[in-house]
Amino acid sequence: MEVFGKMERYQDFQYSYVPLSSGMDDMNGVLYEPVTPAERSKIGILVMHSDENYLTFSAGGELASRGYTVLCANVVDPGGSLDSKILNVKLGVEYLRSLSGVEKVVLLGHSGGATLMTSYQALAENGVEIFQGEEKIIKAPDDLDGLPAADGIMLLDSNWGNGAMPLFSLDPAVINEYSGQELDPSLNLFNPDNGFTAGGSMYGDEFVSRFFEGQRARSNRLIQSALERLEAIKAGSGNYIDDEPLVIPGMNQGRVNNKLYPQDIRFMSHTRGAWPLLHGDGTVSTGVVYSLRAPANDTSLTNSLTEGALVTTVRNFLISYAVRTTEDYGYDEDSVRGIDWSSSYNCPPGNIKYISVPLLAMGMTASWEYLAAEVIYENAASTDKSIAFVEGADHMFATATELEEYPGQFGDTVKTLYDYVDNWLSLEGRFLN
Repeated sequence: MEVFGKMERYQDFQYSYVPLSSGMDDMNGVLYEPVTPAERSKIGILVMHSDENYLTFSAGGELASRGYTVLCANVVDPGGSLDSKILNVKLGVEYLRSLSGVEKVVLLGHSGGATLMTSYQALAENGVEIFQGEEKIIKAPDDLDGLPAADGIMLLDSNWGNGAMPLFSLDPAVINEYSGQELDPSLNLFNPDNGFTAGGSMYGDEFVSRFFEGQRARSNRLIQSALERLEAIKAGSGNYIDDEPLVIPGMNQGRVNNKLYPQDIRFMSHTRGAWPLLHGDGTVSTGVVYSLRAPANDTSLTNSLTEGALVTTVRNFLISYAVRTTEDYGYDEDSVRGIDWSSSYNCPPGNIKYISVPLLAMGMTASWEYLAAEVIYENAASTDKSIAFVEGADHMFATATELEEYPGQFGDTVKTLYDYVDNWLSLEGRFLN
C-alpha cells in the first residue's frame, strides 16, 4: 500500500465576518486565515453550498489551520434559482481576488454545492453560450456572461446534481399531481408485494424496471407541463405575470427521501473502476471502492408536504431541478444511465465537461453520494484531474464509527480528508511555484 503525506501543518487561525454585498440582498461570509500568512495562504478557497448555511463548514477551520485563506459564504436566497446563486459565487471569487495576499482561487463544492461551483466555473471559462443551446430545457440568461474564472475546483462528496437528486427521489406511484396520498400500489416502493422489507429490501428485476420507467415518464410529464406553464406566463395568460408556484409530491431531494437505493443497498454499491482509497492509518490502497452504508428509510414521505414534496416555482423547477432522461434511464450496482446531462446546467457530470482547470473529486464511502465522484472524474475535461475516496467517512466527512468492525478502524476521517486535500493543493506547480 502507498502511504500519503501526513505532515503536521496545523497552526493557529483566525476568522472574521465579511460583508460581500450590501442593501436588501445582503450576502455574507466568514473569512478564515492563518495567523501567520505563508506560502499556502496565497491560495484562496471559496466554499459555498446551493441551499445550506456553510459559514461554519469544516473546510474553513481545517484548511485555514493548514495555512490556506478560506472564505465560507452563503447564497442570498437558498430557495431561489440556480442563476441567482451563480451570481453570488461571483461575489465570493471577486472578494478573494481582492485580497492582497491571494494569488490563486480554488472553488470547493460539497454535496449540492458542486452543482453551484461547476455551473459557475463552466460559465466563467467558456461564456454563457455553452448553456444556451437548443438541447437545454431552459437557456441560461445573458447576465451570467463575463464571470471571473477560478484557478481550480474541488468537489468533495458531490451528489449527482440538483437536477438528478430530485429525479432519484421522484415517486412514480403518485397518481394525482395535486396529492401525495393517492398512490399506485404497483409502483409503491414501500409495498411488500413489490419486494419491500423494513431494514433492507431486495427488489426484483421486473419491479425495478417498472419503477425506473415510472420515474422517467412522470419526470417527462412534469417538465412538459412546466414548459407549457412558462409559455403561458410569458404570453401574459399565466396566473401571475412573472412566475407560478409549483408543488410536486414525492420529489423532495433530501437524503431520507431518496428512493430505491437507500432501501436496497445493492444499488450504487461500488465503483466500476479501481481508484485510490484512503485509510485511517495513512495508507492508500487501489481497487474497486465499495460503499459501507446500511439500509435506510423504511417510511414513505410522499404524503408529507414539508418532508416529501418539492415546493418551488415553475421557473425555478426548470432552471434548478429539471433534467431530461432517455429510454434507458435507471441505475444498478455501479452506474447511472439514461440521464441527459447536457439538457441542463444543474448537474456536475454535465458541467464538468466544460471545465479545464485542475480538479479534485473525492467520495466518502459511508455516504449516499459517494459514487458520483467516479462519473464526475470520468467526464472531466481537465488534463490535471485527481480522484480518491475516504474509507469510513460519512457525507459530512465525520467518521462512521457505527460501521467500524473494531474501534478506530477508520481513524480520524476528517483529518484524513483534509490532509489529502492539503497535499493536492500544495503540490508544486499546481497552484504554488
